[in-house]
Amino acid sequence: APPRPRRAGKMAAAGRAWRAVALMPPWRLRAPCRAYGAAAGGAGGVGGGGRLLLGAAFALGGGAGLYLAAQQRLREHSAAELPAGNLQLTLYQYKTCPFCSKVRAFLDYHGLPYEIVEVNPIMRKEIKFSTYRKVPILLANAGSPLQLNDSSVIISAIKTYLVSKRNSLEEIVSFYPPMKTVTEQGKEVFEYGNKYWLMLDEKETKRVYPVKEVRVEEMKWRKWADDWLVHLISPNVYRTPREALASFDYIVREGKFGTVEGFFAKYMGALAMFFISKRLKKRHHLQDNVREDLYEAVNEWVKAVGKHRLFMGGNQPNLADLAVYGVLRVMEGLEAFDDMMLHTKIQPWYQRMEEVIQKVAI
Repeated sequence: APPRPRRAGKMAAAGRAWRAVALMPPWRLRAPCRAYGAAAGGAGGVGGGGRLLLGAAFALGGGAGLYLAAQQRLREHSAAELPAGNLQLTLYQYKTCPFCSKVRAFLDYHGLPYEIVEVNPIMRKEIKFSTYRKVPILLANAGSPLQLNDSSVIISAIKTYLVSKRNSLEEIVSFYPPMKTVTEQGKEVFEYGNKYWLMLDEKETKRVYPVKEVRVEEMKWRKWADDWLVHLISPNVYRTPREALASFDYIVREGKFGTVEGFFAKYMGALAMFFISKRLKKRHHLQDNVREDLYEAVNEWVKAVGKHRLFMGGNQPNLADLAVYGVLRVMEGLEAFDDMMLHTKIQPWYQRMEEVIQKVAI
């Protein structure tokens, strides 16, 4: 089972004053590249103002984010030719969604060319072709078009396809069957079987996982990233009214709202998300100071990687490294990210992850 968060004594509150530019660490000198959404329910029956608010404040931990452009944007990554033949990939996403960020980290690290379609979180016209109404969705064409849902399924299926030469992508995806389940709130959702497994034969498994413990460790921490780490994001980026307002200030600037719309989204969205973050804190049984949960989780990850490995995967990241990095990087540019870097031991590992992914991109 994934490690449970520790409930150690409360850490001393650290000062939150903004540091001078000359003292800022390298990651703060970069222009912020991500914004944040908020937890919200379905948009059915919401009026014009409500739709705007929901569009500006959509679920982060639940896999949603901000619509960052007035129209659909496409971006193509140039990368190395795929070893498994021609594979056309299109990722439907919200830019600030941690689950979408996980998929991008995986695709970028493996040098896979793909297009991005930014989805409007209210109208979602970009994914009207799909009965599955969440993101990320990956459309893959390896001879015939195929839709992959759920970030962990996408990563496991594509990784299996790259490693194994025996099965078609369509056959590989069939190994991850959707199963309908009911949440504690009585809502029907789909879960996917085997989603942390790579479907490899014995020889392929030995090549990827020389010892059994390596595979077990990777799967455990991938699940931990989905089940625990991702739920720490929204409560931390909207922890105080000031942090919520700072997050929405960036959202509005990047989202290209009109003057009136931007004012409404910024202040009403920040206010709504501040209160919703308190509800999320209670739902996930977080401590009074949610930073403590973030610090404990991040340091737990660093401890699991250890002092003698560059990454959990050894000299190169494995799927757990990419999952944790993908989740954490959506906080870049905000106070929660700076605090995490300052008060935990994550910085060396995080910078190595940045460097190794940037090398592939170049």
